[in-house]
Amino acid sequence: MLSLPLSKDFTISHSRDLVLRHPTPDECVNIWTETSEPWGDALPLSVYLRESEFLTTIPLAKDENMTTWILVNKDAPADHRPLFCSCETYRKAALTSNSHGEVTEKVVHGIASVFCSPQYRRQGYASRMMKELTNILPTWRLPSGTQCVGTILYSDIGKLYYAKLGWNPNPTNMHIELLPQMSSPRTTPVLADDLEKLCQRDEATVRRVLEVPSEDIRKRVTILPNLEHMLWHIAKAEFATEYLFGTVPNAKGAIIGEPGSQIWAIWTHRYYNHYESVSAKNVLYILRLTIECDKTATRLPSDADKVHVAEYGTQLGYLKAILQAAQAEASFWKLDCVNLWDPTPLVQKMITDSGIDHVVVDREEDSIACATWYDDAGEVGEAPLWVNNEYYTWL
Repeated sequence: MLSLPLSKDFTISHSRDLVLRHPTPDECVNIWTETSEPWGDALPLSVYLRESEFLTTIPLAKDENMTTWILVNKDAPADHRPLFCSCETYRKAALTSNSHGEVTEKVVHGIASVFCSPQYRRQGYASRMMKELTNILPTWRLPSGTQCVGTILYSDIGKLYYAKLGWNPNPTNMHIELLPQMSSPRTTPVLADDLEKLCQRDEATVRRVLEVPSEDIRKRVTILPNLEHMLWHIAKAEFATEYLFGTVPNAKGAIIGEPGSQIWAIWTHRYYNHYESVSAKNVLYILRLTIECDKTATRLPSDADKVHVAEYGTQLGYLKAILQAAQAEASFWKLDCVNLWDPTPLVQKMITDSGIDHVVVDREEDSIACATWYDDAGEVGEAPLWVNNEYYTWL
């Protein structure tokens, strides 16, 4: 959702009269109308406008978790001012841990929907807006006693543009791609009423993972795979499927096994184009894959070879069943592939051993995770190890 051409002329964009403000409701409609072409997916304009407004009302966005920004002239009247550039930011709950495994609650701001109208492109407005954000976001709407540890975005224009502005690409941007395939999975569907408890269990697992001490890595950070993230993606998917099919998916994922050794996935349906389009390229994204006994989930170099878990064969069968459930879901809902982002070393080995046909994709141009990280003093600092750069973090 971050797609901008490189800027060339920075003369006007350097004006001291340019400031960040928040759009009026009518200005939001103007922004959504212009962004409908690149980001409207399979929805016509009227439906996309309703979706855009709807997505401001769900947990990840409401209660001031989401902020919309516009770059404007400070003296121009609202509803009558040029909107040189716009974006959204989302306040996300995060955790950090140090080399001793001491875990601290933090905030990460996610930046999304960076957009310039065609008449304002290549004039430096996007760069100016991003620079203004760097002065505001580190202290923006932080809960009492909480620190912002970084800001992230997902670039659709490669790695260089945002790196020049201070958002460096994550060392890895990899995913596994599977083709749809009809089958009769032996998993149990994850239903809407199951999500809250599963997310609570997952958060507890993530905390335990970060509590593992490390001599190799001084700092780790993860964005919590909480219910708010899952519901945002699922709500967006349900809006699209209701329009396209007149109904919504019942299964929000799949689960298998007994507590303590369970594996589950939570997924979402993304229709970039109408499902009958020849080049639809629609995707079932696995938002979050959880394997309770995965010791490589720490992402620590020292744990990378801990792939021989107890009852490996059983766990391998569980994962294969989960992936087959995702393939069946994609097939039923007329999606073109299944994507699993940032699998752990254990998951990578099990997918290879499972015999399921798959492709490993290293993203170089689109959905590039980029970040600016801050130290304890609030200054730009050394990049931590980003744990769980999975699709639930994308916006």
